[in-house]
Amino acid sequence: MELPRRARGDELLRPGALRDIRLRLRTMAAKHDLSTVIACAFDGRTRMLPFIYADTRMSPAGVRAIGSAMVDAGFKKTRIVLQQWNSRFRPSQMRLDGKMPDIFMVSSMHIHSARCRDLIRDAWRIDPAHRPLMIAGGPKVIYEPWSVFGIDPADPWGVDVAVTGEEYVLLSLLEVLISTRVGNESMRTTFLRARDSGALDGVPGLVYSLGSRDGVAEELVDTGIQRLVGDLDELPDPVLGYQLFEPPSGRATLGSHALPAELVHRCSPVGALVLTLGCKFACPYCPIPAYNQRQYRTKSGERISEEIERLYRQYRILFYFGADDNFFNDQARTLDIAEALARKVDSGSRAHCKIRWGTEATIHDTLKMKDHLSVIRKAGLLGLWLGVEDMSGALISKGQNADETAEAFSLLRENGIFPIPMMMHHDSQPLYTRKDQSGLLNQVNLLRKTGAVAIQVMMLTPSPGSKLYVNTYTSGQAYESINGVPVEPYIVDGNHIVASWAAKPWQKQFNLLLAYLCFYNPLRFLAALVRPKTKIFLADAETDPSATRGQGWSSRRKLRRRISRKFKAHLADAFVQAFRMWALTHTIRRTFVWNLRLMRGKIKRHSQVPASQIPMRSVDGGRASHALPGTPKSQSRSLESKDRARVVA
Repeated sequence: MELPRRARGDELLRPGALRDIRLRLRTMAAKHDLSTVIACAFDGRTRMLPFIYADTRMSPAGVRAIGSAMVDAGFKKTRIVLQQWNSRFRPSQMRLDGKMPDIFMVSSMHIHSARCRDLIRDAWRIDPAHRPLMIAGGPKVIYEPWSVFGIDPADPWGVDVAVTGEEYVLLSLLEVLISTRVGNESMRTTFLRARDSGALDGVPGLVYSLGSRDGVAEELVDTGIQRLVGDLDELPDPVLGYQLFEPPSGRATLGSHALPAELVHRCSPVGALVLTLGCKFACPYCPIPAYNQRQYRTKSGERISEEIERLYRQYRILFYFGADDNFFNDQARTLDIAEALARKVDSGSRAHCKIRWGTEATIHDTLKMKDHLSVIRKAGLLGLWLGVEDMSGALISKGQNADETAEAFSLLRENGIFPIPMMMHHDSQPLYTRKDQSGLLNQVNLLRKTGAVAIQVMMLTPSPGSKLYVNTYTSGQAYESINGVPVEPYIVDGNHIVASWAAKPWQKQFNLLLAYLCFYNPLRFLAALVRPKTKIFLADAETDPSATRGQGWSSRRKLRRRISRKFKAHLADAFVQAFRMWALTHTIRRTFVWNLRLMRGKIKRHSQVPASQIPMRSVDGGRASHALPGTPKSQSRSLESKDRARVVA
C-alpha cells in the first residue's frame, strides 16, 4: 500500500522554510548545551552481491544528511556511528564529552531491522533518569513506524518518537521541544510534556506512543504525511556530515574525537551525493513515486558543483554515487547539472577534472538524452545503473526491449560511459529460452555482449510502501516461514526467494546464482584479459588539468602517465570479474542454507500483511496515514486519557 498523498498543492514546503528553521534553531541552540549521537544500523548478514564493498565503503547519505542538518542548525556536539564500521557499539555505554548524550537517534533500512532493534533495546537499558530522548528514522521507519515500538510487556523496549520524513520534520520536532524546555531538564522529560500537551500534533511526519502498560505503548499517534522540501538547494551542506563520523573501531564506547578529515576518504572512498529525487514512472513494486508525492526535486548544477569542490578539497573524495531515482527524468534539469559540471572541467578545475560518479536512469530516458551524452560524460559520469528489469516487458514496460537496450548501451559506450544493468527476476520468467530473449540467461548473455561490465540480478520482493505490497501478503504469495524458520528482515533483500508462486521456488533461487555465474566466471575473466569491455572511448582519459595542458610535464612523464592509464583501463574488466567472483562465493555461502530449506521445507504463507499490533490513529482520532490494513483501532478510553492529559497541562 502506497503512502497517501497530501492535498494537491500542499505536498511541498513553502520556499525557504528549511533555511528559516535552521536559522531559528541556531539562535535557540546557543542557549542549550545539547549533544546527539546518530547510529546507522547495519546487519553484516546482508553482505553479498550486488552491494558488497559499497555497503561498507560508501557512507550512507541519510545519516550524513541528518548530521549535517544538526550541525547547521547549531547542534555542534553531534557524532555519527556507522555500525558497519563499529559493529560492537553499544548505546548504553556511549559518552560524548564525558556524559550521556541528550538525544540518541537510530536510522535503519528494512534489511537491518534486527540490528536496529538491538540498538534500541540496549539504549532502553539506560536508567530512565539518564536515558536520552530516543528518535528513530530511515527507510524502515518511513513505511513501518510501528516497528520501533515494543509490544511484549516481558521485554519492554522502544523509541520515544519515530520520524517518518526528512530533515525538516526532525528540525521541527526539535524546535517545538527546545521552545518548551525548562531549565536544564532532560530532553526526554521535555518530550513527554510536549507530547501529552498535544504540542507535537502540528508537526506532520511523526509517530509517537501514548499510554504505557509495563513499558509497552497502548496506542500510536500519527501526525500525518510530511511536506517535502521542493528546492534541494535548501538542504544543508553535505560537507558538514563528513566531519562527524566515529572512527572505525572494535569498542563499545565512543572515541574522544571524530574521524580526522585526512582519513575520511580511506574509510569512505565513495561518497553518496543527492542530485535529484523522484521518478515519473509508477512501477507497482516501487514505493519511490508515492514517497515523493509524485514530485520531482533537484539541486541546481551550481550547487552540486560547489559541493563537489568542497568535498574534494576537504576530504579528497574522488568517486561519488548520485542518490537519484532517475537522473534523466527531466531533460532540462539534467542538462542544468551536467553543463554546470562540464563548464568547471573546461575551466580546468582540478576537483571536477578528477572526480568520477555514477547514478541511476532508465533505458527510455537514456535514449531521449542521446544527443547530450557527450556533455554528461564530460561532467564526470562514468557509470550508469540502468533499470532494465526484464527486457521482454513481462514484468513492467518502461520502454525497454532487447533492441532499445542494445542501442542505449552502444550510445553510452560510444560516449565513454559504462552501462550497468539492473535485472529483476520474477515467477513468469524462464531461466532460458531458445526462440526469443525472454529467458534470464538469454538476457544476461545479451547484456554482456552489448558491453555491460557488471550486472545486478535480484528477485522481485515485496517492498513496503509499494502498490503490490499488501496484495503480495494477503494473496499468500509471501512466505511467513519455512519448516518453522521465520522469514527475517535481513533476507528480504532480493537475493533470497521470500515471495513466489513457483512450485519449486528453490529453482528460482538457483536461477539467481546461475545468472551471476553466467556473467562472472573464469572464462569471462580470461576473455577480459584479452578483449576487455572496459576498453571504450575515454575509459583511459586524462583528468589532471596540469597534465592535460602540459603545465610542467615532460613528454616522457606524459607518455608514462598515458601508458599507465591505458594499462589500468585494460585490466579493469578483469579486475571486476575477479572481485565479483570472490563476492559471488559469499553470496552462494549466505544463500545456500536458505535454498536447502526451499528444497526440503514446508512453506507457510502469509494470509495478511504484517501490520502494527499496537492501535494507531491520527491526531483527530481518524485513520493513521501509515497504518496498514489490519491495524487495530484505538480505544475511546485512550482518547479520553489524552484529552485529560491536555486539560491538566
